[in-house]
Amino acid sequence: MSISKTRQKLVDVARQQFAKNGIANTTMNDIALASGKGRRTLYTYFKSKDDVYYAVIESELERLSDKLDEVAQKRISPQDKVIELIYTHLNMIRETVVRNGNLRAEFFRNIWMVEKVRKKFDEDELEIFRKVYADAKEDGEFDIEDVNLVAEITHYCIKGLEVPFIYGRLGHGLTTETSRPLVAKVVYGALGKSSNK
Repeated sequence: MSISKTRQKLVDVARQQFAKNGIANTTMNDIALASGKGRRTLYTYFKSKDDVYYAVIESELERLSDKLDEVAQKRISPQDKVIELIYTHLNMIRETVVRNGNLRAEFFRNIWMVEKVRKKFDEDELEIFRKVYADAKEDGEFDIEDVNLVAEITHYCIKGLEVPFIYGRLGHGLTTETSRPLVAKVVYGALGKSSNK
């Protein structure tokens, strides 16, 4: 097994152990045993349980980043792309939290730890929004003065919606399908249709 496959197997096993037992109740020995690897192998890749936890969060964020990249590559209107990026982000965060059982409590309890690990993901997402907005501005689709500022506002608005979205407190009683036109109206209004189109 290659180094990267071994490391990824350890991360996957750790995620499952954390999800099942919680971080506090999972030891490095538990991860080593569940993975079928020895403690020596585990410590070759990770210095501590915190290092393993960071790797689990990074792995989950990479999944989300890959999905956002897929959406960014789609040949759809910039307006539709922005809406799809928003919903992909929110749905993937919710799926990640739900899928990870006991880990979700740790995710919210250790939000600053998660924020530290999340920095690269946030930068990648900002770059996706910058590109979509810059291309749409150049094509005369959006009336945006400061692409960087609008990308940052979009990113932080989505981030602020994560917890209410995960807990179903956003748009009480609305489904993704019924909320989509409302979100689109807000987004389209904020981005402004170029006056020369």
